[in-house]
Amino acid sequence: MRLVLLIVGMLSVGVGVAEEVDFTLPDINGKKVSLSDYRGKWVVVNYWATWCPPCLEEIPELIEFHEKHKDTDAVVLGVSFEEVNKEYLAEFVDSHFMSYPVLRMEPVPLTELGPVTGLPTTYLISPEGERVARQEGPVTGAALEAFLERKRQQQGAAPAPAGVVASVR
Repeated sequence: MRLVLLIVGMLSVGVGVAEEVDFTLPDINGKKVSLSDYRGKWVVVNYWATWCPPCLEEIPELIEFHEKHKDTDAVVLGVSFEEVNKEYLAEFVDSHFMSYPVLRMEPVPLTELGPVTGLPTTYLISPEGERVARQEGPVTGAALEAFLERKRQQQGAAPAPAGVVASVR
């Protein structure tokens, strides 16, 4: 039932103006990583924290999704949305076998992608660098797969009017 609600929530569509988004944040080693480094692929940007139980529940699904897609059409970027030292975060990432890039950011109410009012919050960025979906609460690999499949099918359909995209709320 929970999976069905998550998929339905991700597929709820509103209309907004398409705009290219970008940010640059340090990873756990201090290297600067930009969202635009991943143009040409879908990017799942997951805001999370080490103290957040629902965030911890979704980590294995995000790892699996990232491993399945990283060499072809999609990647996951985890954004640690908390004040924690680099050493602790690096240890946490290692102990949870997080194979996707993890970036660091202090909590703010409005990020470059939009609001993060609860954790986890996930944004889906198109290969063109446009924000197309948002999910507050845990996300599953199945929900991400279903959303991407829906987008692939829409690419074969008539294009949306210029400047209009679907966004998940």
